[in-house]
Amino acid sequence: MYKIEQVTERILFLDVETVCMTETYDELSDRMKHLWAKKSYKFQEGDKTALPEDLYFEKAAIQAEFGKIICISCGYLQLENNELQIKTKSFYGHDEYIILTDFAKMLDQFFSKNDRKVCTHNGREFDIPYIGRRMLVNRIPLPRILDIQGKKSWQVDFIIDTQELWKFGDMKAFTSLDLLAAIFNIPSPKDDIDGSQVSTVYWKQGNLERIKTYCEKDVLTTAQVFLSMNGLPLVKQKEE
Repeated sequence: MYKIEQVTERILFLDVETVCMTETYDELSDRMKHLWAKKSYKFQEGDKTALPEDLYFEKAAIQAEFGKIICISCGYLQLENNELQIKTKSFYGHDEYIILTDFAKMLDQFFSKNDRKVCTHNGREFDIPYIGRRMLVNRIPLPRILDIQGKKSWQVDFIIDTQELWKFGDMKAFTSLDLLAAIFNIPSPKDDIDGSQVSTVYWKQGNLERIKTYCEKDVLTTAQVFLSMNGLPLVKQKEE
């Protein structure tokens, strides 16, 4: 269990939004089409007639080899007038290289002190490795804290994962951030869109600001769930 002084300005709450690398399957090179056909087989879920092109727009975003990052939102907690506040910053846009380069600089600065950690929901399985893989694809030097290739999970102790905290060692369990928010009576971050709609909002509507807002809501909710799990006061949210 964490104490209030251990969470203020020492934990970076993090969320990532990703989309398929091209708007349509047809825009992929022939080589990538062939490789997606092999990769997408596992997404057929009993329907072996589902075509790779039908699965691409929905499923490619969660695969770092076939997707790209369009937004990374992060936040840290501060005490102001004895009340917890969260300060957020988002790195977002169409150019993944710029997003990741700027984010890497921020990570190096934040982790210049050794008592810092990152908190995500399912980030050990998704957000952190996805960021690392896309940095390699973009030929961006890994920040020191993300240079974890080949390390065992227990050797990567800077990650706090609310998904893992909720498991209590139960390896079969998967609980969404939205469900955890509901049981702790925290407002849902999915009041506008959810992760399955991000590619549509990006490619069909071109609304990056909407995605950024959604990503920042996930950051706030992750922080609130973490605080709830540790019996700490919550960030006071503004009334809609």
